[in-house]
Amino acid sequence: MQAKYEVQLERLIREIESDVRETKFALGKNVLDPRVIDAIRNVPRHEFVPADLRSAAYRNMPLPIGHGQTISQPYIVAAMTDLLSVPPDGRVLEVGTGCGYQSAVLAEICAAVYSIEIVAPLGHEARERLERLGYDNVRVRVGDGFAGWPEEGPFDAIIVTAAAERVPPPLLEQLGPGGRMIIPLRSGFGYQQLVLVKKDPLGEITQRDILPVMFVPLTGDH
Repeated sequence: MQAKYEVQLERLIREIESDVRETKFALGKNVLDPRVIDAIRNVPRHEFVPADLRSAAYRNMPLPIGHGQTISQPYIVAAMTDLLSVPPDGRVLEVGTGCGYQSAVLAEICAAVYSIEIVAPLGHEARERLERLGYDNVRVRVGDGFAGWPEEGPFDAIIVTAAAERVPPPLLEQLGPGGRMIIPLRSGFGYQQLVLVKKDPLGEITQRDILPVMFVPLTGDH
């Protein structure tokens, strides 16, 4: 972490912790897993935003990254990561690489991240950025994330960073027994809700609404 961002980063961490306390009833906890907080602290968010927005990199807000996409608010990244409850040896599928920031946060706490981006320029840039920053446990490919990455499944956790109308059936199939998926779902009225999906050891699916959110739509041939 560059020294000039240290003060901004620590302020961001305090803001995330405050937001978690304010949403404790939705999240089911008032303190995040320390591994998640350490990951937010370790990932250089300024490396994942456009150069002209680096002064805003550690604000607790989404920022545009081009191609009509955004880098998510750090609180949302932290909350979604925590809700996955990924074990250190876990394997995670991410649908919607974007700039690669969420991928990097996941890579700090688990063994392997498989990330899919439908916007080719973003996918290529994210792959190069993650490689440059040393995240060698992340694989990025360009494609339609609705179909997942079946040849690498099943996954311990799946995170979707774009709003879908329903949980994609291929992703449910690729979620391993005991796994968790976090996904924003939208209604016909433009309302979005972050939803936690669980698959028990016998394959039974349950889901719980968490928070109202606003994500870009999940695109592709579906």
